[in-house]
Amino acid sequence: MTSINKAHREFYSPDLENGWEVPQGYPVGIEQKILSGSLDEANRTGSRTRLLRFKPGIYTTAPFNHKYWEEVYLVSGDLIVGNDEEGQGGEIFAANTYACRPPGTDHGPFKSCNGCLLLEIHYFE
Repeated sequence: MTSINKAHREFYSPDLENGWEVPQGYPVGIEQKILSGSLDEANRTGSRTRLLRFKPGIYTTAPFNHKYWEEVYLVSGDLIVGNDEEGQGGEIFAANTYACRPPGTDHGPFKSCNGCLLLEIHYFE
């Protein structure tokens, strides 16, 4: 069984102005802020909780697939799932929607017309 190494933190207000970074393999305009934990994809261990934000009009062009579980909650804004390489088409989702994806599930591409904020939890079994 995988151990989860996350610091104990009670309610606090994360700094939403600073500490954002573009995740590896993502286009500029999509940024993450790690809230807790870490994920070691090479050794398939760990768990992380992050915020992921899309700036308005930003999109990805190919589906994603990874070896960890992923839970995603759309906190605010809009998210389009299944757009083409030009950012057209797909299904629109609004705030307060949720997805849970097992390892190995193809998902995306993604686009946000007006920008969005996602809360994501990633973990290995």
